[in-house]
Amino acid sequence: MTVERAILLTVGGLIIVTVLLAVTVNINWLWLTGLLGAHLVQASFTGMCPVVMMFKRMGLPSKPGFT
Repeated sequence: MTVERAILLTVGGLIIVTVLLAVTVNINWLWLTGLLGAHLVQASFTGMCPVVMMFKRMGLPSKPGFT
């Protein structure tokens, strides 16, 4: 697994979980979904993502062109 695929899996899983929590538990879980989306937009402009740094420290390989 590469860093890119791990990020897609992590964020996709978190979004599914928060939407399910919003439907079944409390609508306020959608705030976390919104924060995840805002972070993805921010990371696309700045390239700064703590989860990417964590996956790199864990030794996951990265595709060329992804910093």
